[in-house]
Amino acid sequence: MSNTAIRPFRIEIPQADLDDLNERLARTRFAAPLPGQDWERGVPVEYLRELTEYWRTEFDWRAQEAALNEFPQFITEIDGLDVHFLHVRSPEPNALPLILTHGWPNTFVEFVKTIGLLANPRTHGLDTDMAFHVVVPSVPGFAFSQAPREAGMKTADVARMWVTLMDRLGYERYGVQGGDLGAYVVQEMAIAAPDRIVGVHIDGGIGIPTAADVPTMTPDELAEWEMMQQWQSGVNHHVLLNQAPQTFAAGWSDSPAGLLAWLVHKFREFSFLAAHVEDAVERDLLLTTIALYWFTNTAASSSWPMYNGLGDNGFAWPKGQKLVPVGTYGGGSALMLRLAERDNVIVHWPEGNTGNHFVAMELPQAHTADIRAFFGKLS
Repeated sequence: MSNTAIRPFRIEIPQADLDDLNERLARTRFAAPLPGQDWERGVPVEYLRELTEYWRTEFDWRAQEAALNEFPQFITEIDGLDVHFLHVRSPEPNALPLILTHGWPNTFVEFVKTIGLLANPRTHGLDTDMAFHVVVPSVPGFAFSQAPREAGMKTADVARMWVTLMDRLGYERYGVQGGDLGAYVVQEMAIAAPDRIVGVHIDGGIGIPTAADVPTMTPDELAEWEMMQQWQSGVNHHVLLNQAPQTFAAGWSDSPAGLLAWLVHKFREFSFLAAHVEDAVERDLLLTTIALYWFTNTAASSSWPMYNGLGDNGFAWPKGQKLVPVGTYGGGSALMLRLAERDNVIVHWPEGNTGNHFVAMELPQAHTADIRAFFGKLS
């Protein structure tokens, strides 16, 4: 029998788990430095050593845990899986329900700086015309949500789970927002329940040209395409986690320093506009995210989007849809707008917004302002 109850939840990591983590960090055997400059061969050993020691001796998990527990949290079973979520209701009477979906390798922590701005603008000196009842679920296999028990889960499945969640919370009409993995889920929500969705706001990922678009490009667009090819670099986690996630997760699940190196490497690649990863994501927020992966042992289970296939070798850009209006934080060139409008009804395409991949963590005020601007156009 399905259990539709919504149960209160608090994060309470056992002290034995913290003690085990500290002992493992203290026993870390670091690799010998390889020839090369700075990050040329990956995370520099001296930086990793310093960050590992900070995690062990200065980072205060209990303080972070207490801060996270300030947000009302719950668990409910959907499609046989326990789903963890934050639910922060706004005091404003006309608030719009809004569900936020995090990315990979992130968690619900991606939005901790924006939740208050969205839910209670009055206390942050913002006008109250646009406020939100905020729901932030953990994607299955991430943090405190149960992992898929069988192969084959797709972002469309998560989208249907989120529609069920919002219905269970009593929300008939609502907005959806996400970036990275979340950008896939929210577009699928619009496809699954267009009558429920007011609008889809994503951080980016639409209008990206592919080789199939080359024949339709003007000379100027072809030049832009060639430049885009030069920007694509780094460790391709889509291929890696599509092929052998169980192999690599053996190390990430046994060594916290190994997990730290892997996730810091990816966060650094996602911080392409910053001189240093910690210029984009502050250190304690980064370590809170990594600690959640460690304590919940989800390095392996969070890889399902790649091995179940977002496309060839685990990757394809998010699917478009013309059922619900779409807005994006990142905007882009005229080429990208032309391609985005081919598959979406674009009503919000700002110019000048800046930031790295996980903009909610880096620039919460700007991210919130753009979400408010988009949904303000639809009200």
